[in-house]
Amino acid sequence: MIEPNKVDLLIIGGGPAGISAAIWAKRLGVNHLLLEARSEIGGQLTDIHNKIIDYPGMIVQNGVELQEHLKQHAQKIAFNVETGCKVNWVDWDKKRVFTNSNAIYEFRSILVSTGSSPRKLRVPGEQEMIDRNEVYSATRDKDKFKGKNVAVIGGGDRAFEGALLLAEAGSNVTLIHRSEQFKARKEFTDPVIQHANINVITNTVVTNIQGENRKQLTLATLESTSTVTADGVFIRIGVEPNTYAFKDGISLDDEGYITCTSVGETSLPYVYAAGDVCTRPLLSSIASSVGQGMTAVKCLSFYLND
Repeated sequence: MIEPNKVDLLIIGGGPAGISAAIWAKRLGVNHLLLEARSEIGGQLTDIHNKIIDYPGMIVQNGVELQEHLKQHAQKIAFNVETGCKVNWVDWDKKRVFTNSNAIYEFRSILVSTGSSPRKLRVPGEQEMIDRNEVYSATRDKDKFKGKNVAVIGGGDRAFEGALLLAEAGSNVTLIHRSEQFKARKEFTDPVIQHANINVITNTVVTNIQGENRKQLTLATLESTSTVTADGVFIRIGVEPNTYAFKDGISLDDEGYITCTSVGETSLPYVYAAGDVCTRPLLSSIASSVGQGMTAVKCLSFYLND
């Protein structure tokens, strides 16, 4: 039988919130361990390809550059971390976490900082496209699609900004949205709607994606179906919190976000949350995640010392 590793505080998720939490756990002398599913800490920073100008103290060209700063900070602080360690499920009665590496961790408290992931359409052909690594960034890949047809799916800032970047780089863009109402800000909607290289289709959903190089998208409205061909597909329909492993132990709201107080306390007094796993995109930022990680660990240190 595998003996559990005992730790006072498990920090699950190594993005900015988790890194901040681990720094403070080390500083406060809390017996801690950060578990990160990826091969290195940094979370979703590797997926940010545009300039980051709103993180106090530094302006960086992309998320990878900020990730390097955080990794260097982590090495100097030398907090306890295990990478490549994904939490599969939690035994809330015995306070144990089971991971993909067959390791078992017995905890007194947990900070969940597992972030969020891009929301999927969940239609045939989408996962195959992802498995082929056909996941693009408008900032990074816009020149790749110059003179080609692309489809952008969504109605928020990311969809409209991406459509505009692609169109201005010379792509022929079809923007597809499920309703006539857009969540994107006016500074994006107006230039997109007016752009000669962008065709906006509303009240329409994508029901199928076929093909490898050139893809055929099946579009459906209440009245009919049609198809559109694209060399690249950019799915921008928002994000969803990574809370699957915790849904049976703590309260989640109707969209799957962890419900917690202003300091991160969840429905269990020994479980806190920080970052995008409990903060919707409208109020989310790298800076807020860092602050939430610090606040949560300070509060958990009070709990552990009681």
